Amino acid sequence: MDIGSMQFLVAEGEPVQRELLTGMLRHMGAQHVHTAPDGHSALRAFDTAVDPAIDIAIIDLALPGMDGLELIRRLAEQKCRAGLIVVGAQSGDVMFSVETMSLAYGVDLLGTVAKPMSAAKLEALIENYTAPDVPPPEPPHPPFTFAEVGRGLQAREFDPFFQPKIELETGQVTGLEMFARWRHPEHGVLGPHAFVQVLKEANRVDFLDWSMIDKSVAACRTLHDQGIPISFSINVAPSTLSHPQFIAQITACLERHRILPGYITFEITESSVLAIDPHFLERLLRLRMMGFGLAIDDYGTGRSNLQLLASIPFSELKIDRSFVDGASKKRAIGTVLKSCLGLARSLDRRSCAVGVETKQDWDFLQGIGCTYAQGYYIASPMAVEDFPAWLDDWRQFF
Repeated sequence: MDIGSMQFLVAEGEPVQRELLTGMLRHMGAQHVHTAPDGHSALRAFDTAVDPAIDIAIIDLALPGMDGLELIRRLAEQKCRAGLIVVGAQSGDVMFSVETMSLAYGVDLLGTVAKPMSAAKLEALIENYTAPDVPPPEPPHPPFTFAEVGRGLQAREFDPFFQPKIELETGQVTGLEMFARWRHPEHGVLGPHAFVQVLKEANRVDFLDWSMIDKSVAACRTLHDQGIPISFSINVAPSTLSHPQFIAQITACLERHRILPGYITFEITESSVLAIDPHFLERLLRLRMMGFGLAIDDYGTGRSNLQLLASIPFSELKIDRSFVDGASKKRAIGTVLKSCLGLARSLDRRSCAVGVETKQDWDFLQGIGCTYAQGYYIASPMAVEDFPAWLDDWRQFF
């Protein structure tokens, strides 16, 4: 991180404090430090038309005109990608609540500090900053119609790609999660953004689900035949699981490919289980009794509670990436993550952290007792034929 090339903003109402913070930054080597005496001028400094953009902003909670809380909210509404450091004279519990609020708003909070700010504290928080990734532009293609997606499914152009899941304690590869990809003959490999929404609008996500289930179980058989008896996780829509013929169809699929139910886990999103339907719960219970695994995906993004989760026969809790990425550096995120892991342990369930992007997050998860991890730090989703070579490389590393 080259602090000399970064753009800083000091939003502080007190002139003496503003000069003090500016001096600290310049002493650290910062060459581009902007100042704002109130919340409104601070917000203007983040105008998307201003170039270069602010990288890190130090925000006082007691800003005149528009206080720090409102400024954080307004920045979140603008999808601000700067790293924020919040300072204030409030108590520790209030400052922690500010962290929690900022996390809920989705801003990149580097941390909070109670006044007076020291150079050591400021430098430590600046080190938490990571420049936001600029996602590669999606390859241009026209919006696909339901008929076009349907033709692609009929032509078997859709394939499952698989991302490894690692046991943190041992480093062993314990499973693979399926991600649907469309090998389009003209536009190359396309992700879910290209086809899921049109299937949802037509209420035919089951077309995709069944194609991916069958191909994933076949891939499981392929790896088993190569001496790699690994488990697979498959994302399915609640409507697919609820279909009257689901049990019969999945049983026939496993028999056809000679795979035991214990090697397959079905993942359903947290939001899909917020309202318990007895018929749906019966289906989940039946699948667990048959030996299938059940995982609650994207945990933390819904509004479920302990009583609700305890009533669902899931075997694994998959914690959403928003509570994993940066947890090693950001106290509020780390606290929520620890709470999720505690919930999983209290229900005697395994936990899996999704979206592990850095070694720091990996080490942090090991230290707080998470069971499994997956993410781009470990591997990107890959075709099944690429997995054995990747596995050999991973085993040499561990």
